[in-house]
Amino acid sequence: MSELQFNHKLLSLEDSLKYYALSLTSDMDRANDLLQETFLKALTYQDKFTENTNFKAWVYTIMKNTFINDYRKASKSRNSLNGSNSEFHLKIATDKLYPAPDSFYSSNEIEKSISSLDDEYRIPFQMFLDGYKYKEVAEKLGLPLGTVKSRIFFTRKKLTATLREFVK
Repeated sequence: MSELQFNHKLLSLEDSLKYYALSLTSDMDRANDLLQETFLKALTYQDKFTENTNFKAWVYTIMKNTFINDYRKASKSRNSLNGSNSEFHLKIATDKLYPAPDSFYSSNEIEKSISSLDDEYRIPFQMFLDGYKYKEVAEKLGLPLGTVKSRIFFTRKKLTATLREFVK
């Protein structure tokens, strides 16, 4: 397929791709960004497209994978602890119905609660907050995956109970 034919086919999918992007993101601005990123990737990897295969499915797969990768990247950076040991940041999307964490707890109270945990719970929880996946935490600490998941779960429950007393 020539470059001109490829571009024509890609542009002919614009409307249907925009609707698909909107169904994934539920936000017109993010849908337009996803559409633009999909077009860029399709043009960049044009040589990877195999002739006589479903072009539309190939482009839709690019969009879906781009959305999933962006979502994973955003959720991985949602929680962070900066290096100053003075502030704990919980980043929660503003389009959710959750209140901002600082409306209930100060960063010092959160950090004090985390640091007061036993090492067997604090270390896996801290690694999880730093962006490690359950499997990575299990491998680094030499623990079974189920143990890591339960420790992080119980740590969340314990922190929730501990921090309730600080609600204003």
